[in-house]
Amino acid sequence: MTNTATPSIAFVRKEPIAPLPPPANTVGVVGWMRENLFSSPLNIVLTVLGILLALWIIPPILKFLIIDAVWSGDNREACLNKPGQAPVGACWAFIRDRFAYTIYGSYPVEDRWRANLFFLMGAIAIFWVLHPRAPQKGWAMIYAFIIVPIVSFILLRGGIFGLAYVETSRWGGLLVTLVVAAVGIVVSLPIGILLALGRRSKLPLVKFFSVMFIEFVRGVPLITVLFMANTMLPLFLPESWSPDKLLRALVGIALFASAYMAEVVRSGLQALPKGQYEGAMAMGLNYSQMMRLIILPQALKIAIPNIVNTYIGLLKDTSLLLIVGIFDFLKAIETARIDPIWAAPTTSATGYAYAAMVYFIMCYGMARYARSMERRLAVADKR
Repeated sequence: MTNTATPSIAFVRKEPIAPLPPPANTVGVVGWMRENLFSSPLNIVLTVLGILLALWIIPPILKFLIIDAVWSGDNREACLNKPGQAPVGACWAFIRDRFAYTIYGSYPVEDRWRANLFFLMGAIAIFWVLHPRAPQKGWAMIYAFIIVPIVSFILLRGGIFGLAYVETSRWGGLLVTLVVAAVGIVVSLPIGILLALGRRSKLPLVKFFSVMFIEFVRGVPLITVLFMANTMLPLFLPESWSPDKLLRALVGIALFASAYMAEVVRSGLQALPKGQYEGAMAMGLNYSQMMRLIILPQALKIAIPNIVNTYIGLLKDTSLLLIVGIFDFLKAIETARIDPIWAAPTTSATGYAYAAMVYFIMCYGMARYARSMERRLAVADKR
């Protein structure tokens, strides 16, 4: 008797099974909404309230700024309500007619190419310094912090190289706002670093003067600093050396921003663990080398959000210059809107909406770049 066993048949798959797609309600727009907007009863309530709030606020704004807006016209008649017609919205014809005035102020028309060249040089400096893949960063720093300030001062003020002299009292509009903001941004960081290091110094005299300066400037409003710079700064200088009004404002803004920047940098220094200082000293580095190579790069990286926040506040605080008679961007709009030629009910609201848009674009651009920088620098911290 023979035993015939049935041979076992085995199947070996040579290729892996294709992965199944995820459920449709967990990916795409629907998945994002389920995760971020409707993930819990509380989120559902907040989402519905947010949508209702947006529907209540956004349509009237769009109606005023775009749908019912007046885009062309030569005078106030274009922006007046007509009997039997829909109410007139934003008077963009007024902004279009006074646009150059809000940018240059009373700067001579025939010399506005100099201001345009200043804007172009500033844009190139910003792109060259801030773009992560831009080449020759060393030359970019020299260009941005040495060449641009010197050339810009010569261009805007004139008086040499055949350029007509233009008094700073004739500068105005967005030109003055950007000049003041740029000077405050560039000057406040190095002075703030020195003040922060001075406040942490073991030398009693250095620490005393640093603390006194920081606490005094932070303890008074910016408008007080501007008034003091405008009225008291000439008292400390000979009459022949008395600076003009714009230079006084630049000094006040720079000192005010430096005091706040000092505290921002100090917060970054205190956030570093003590081992960073001990490791730098163990390597034989002296104080300047330790700060320049080890401590400050890490402290400034930590303080990036607060540094940018200070810069954004500084840019917006330039609007206070109109109180001390500086013809900045907001002052130009204030002057343009009271022109009888454009005296219409919506002129003021349009001017302020225009100013809000310009300030928002500049501040939001700074915030977006800061977030992208944080993401790039955070790559090294990921495990």
